[in-house]
Amino acid sequence: MKNPYFNTVSLFFLFLTITSIKAQNMELPYKEIPAHPTTYEPGNLVARMIDGLGYRFYWATEGLTEQDLAYKPSADGRTILETMEHIYTMSNNILLAPDAQPFEKALFPTNLPYEELRAKTLQNLQAASGKVSGKSAEDLEKFKVIFKRGEQESEFAFWNLINGMISDCIYHTGQITLMRRASDNPQNPNVNPFLGQTKGD
Repeated sequence: MKNPYFNTVSLFFLFLTITSIKAQNMELPYKEIPAHPTTYEPGNLVARMIDGLGYRFYWATEGLTEQDLAYKPSADGRTILETMEHIYTMSNNILLAPDAQPFEKALFPTNLPYEELRAKTLQNLQAASGKVSGKSAEDLEKFKVIFKRGEQESEFAFWNLINGMISDCIYHTGQITLMRRASDNPQNPNVNPFLGQTKGD
């Protein structure tokens, strides 16, 4: 006799697998920076910072090889893959803050394949940019960075996200660009963060 529970679980995991494959095959965001907003609301300024990060991360992590992912500058340094995992973790912080939702590390595992790690990071950044776009100063005051460990929560103002996770992600993306050059696979030389476009793509 067939077990209906087993069939349901099997179908669920099959659905997740197909969804994951489709997500990876879709064109990822931030191949170029979207058109700029028409006004300078505080939310638009933050969204533009996130968009600039997204563009830099897209090209810093485009076309990495297994050799690149394993590269690290020193014995006690992070590899490129470990740096990507760190950025992915912070991209979840960036995504949760506009809704004042807590970040619980156990809910966001980083042991993902390179392609999925890259895709999820870019999708998080795109979604976060959408959440802050057009928001007023009063709206930003309601955004919170919240860390949760068990029953304990630590709460910080949105200011901390700007000088913390957003700036930190830009910093670490620059490290990936440097490390992949040292790994003999430099970033596309036509990347232009100023214009937000890459010539020839």
